[in-house]
Amino acid sequence: MSALVATMSVALILLVLWDAFEAVLLPRRVTRHLRFARLYYVNSWTPWAAVARRMRPGKKRNSFLSLFGPLSVLVLIGLWASGLIAGFGLLQWSLGSRLHGPDDRSGLGTYFYLSGTTFCTLGFGDVTPVDPLGRALAVAEAGLGFGFLAVVISYLPVLHQSFSNREVTIALLDARAGSPPTAAQLLIRLARGHNLAALDRFLEEWERWAAGVLESHISFPMLSYYRSQHDNQSWLAALTAALDTSSLVLAVVEGTGPYQAGLTFAMARHVVVDLAQVYQVPPIAPDPDRLPEDRLRQLREELRAAGLVLREGAAADRKLVELRGLYEPFLAALSRHFLLDLPPVMPVSAPVDNWQTSAWMRRTSALGGLAAAADATDDHTD
Repeated sequence: MSALVATMSVALILLVLWDAFEAVLLPRRVTRHLRFARLYYVNSWTPWAAVARRMRPGKKRNSFLSLFGPLSVLVLIGLWASGLIAGFGLLQWSLGSRLHGPDDRSGLGTYFYLSGTTFCTLGFGDVTPVDPLGRALAVAEAGLGFGFLAVVISYLPVLHQSFSNREVTIALLDARAGSPPTAAQLLIRLARGHNLAALDRFLEEWERWAAGVLESHISFPMLSYYRSQHDNQSWLAALTAALDTSSLVLAVVEGTGPYQAGLTFAMARHVVVDLAQVYQVPPIAPDPDRLPEDRLRQLREELRAAGLVLREGAAADRKLVELRGLYEPFLAALSRHFLLDLPPVMPVSAPVDNWQTSAWMRRTSALGGLAAAADATDDHTD
């Protein structure tokens, strides 16, 4: 019995250490399904999301969902530490290590207490092992605990830095593409501002941002559960806008170089496909259709009114449908899994950007002046 418990204790320690190594230090996707961190996130996110689905959509629900990402990381670190403490405590108990203490008790609880104080390097000294093997295990556990705490301290800032880098580009989309960001608003605002030449540069920045999201979210999958500052923004909405914009440029909009649009489309689709594989969410048909025929006709009219030259005919529409079919099923699957809303290709009503609102008024007082100035500029140009 003691040999079996000792073997299981060593296995538990090695399992926790390997799982922490894969989650924190290994910078690549792990395809093995039987992982503690993966099982933890699957079994914790499912009930958390189920509770959120029972809430009415709105600020309270989004606030509840935003807690999961940071809280899950803290709980995971606590579970790793508890596993190591339990493993060393059981190992000392199974080996029958003699303990010196106030009452010389050797119950299982005392071994767990010894393991906890040793792992956290508290150094109380009220319970100490007497045997050489027990002392060696205590020294090994103290060193491991010190290293574990050091890795955790260095891990959290890296995680939050990756989150911050992701959010910068999402925040920049507010004035460029609306809130939530849409491809139609991006193209219309560039055209009305007579700055369509900046589209390639913008798509290049989007390509690099998508590559950063792929690298960080593969290395730290828990980042996908971190939500943006505003409820109408998210990393998934930004990827959707990038893919929609690239698709429109490749299939419908003329006068812009398709090369950079193709690169951005490839990178952004790579992200959504790989993340769907990481979280094992199979693609599903988007319901409802994000761009039915009547909405496509309206989109064409608004793009023309903004001054864009469009490709006409069934061939252009067919190419757009084919491109959308390459990424929309994956977006729909990720949206359902993370409870993140997908933005439309074209907003149903005139958008109000986040910078135009405040807690005291619906729009800032400067909005009317900005709109009037923009209209005057358009009239003068015409």
